[in-house]
Amino acid sequence: MKEIKPGIYKHYKGKLYEVIGIARHSETLEELVVYKALYESKEFGRNAVWVRPKAMFAEKVVVDGNEVPRFEFIREK
Repeated sequence: MKEIKPGIYKHYKGKLYEVIGIARHSETLEELVVYKALYESKEFGRNAVWVRPKAMFAEKVVVDGNEVPRFEFIREK
């Protein structure tokens, strides 16, 4: 699986996120990506923090018949 490094990523739907680091689930030891939104959401507020399984964060999704990364690394912070 590809390395997920800290920095700024673009979600395939267009919004930006900052990857803070990699955490492990305390029971399963599954790797989780910890990241925060770089925008304000009416529902979740400013800079909401999220976790997602590393495998899902790094996977490709199909958009308009094309495979694209779910999150694309843009730059270091």
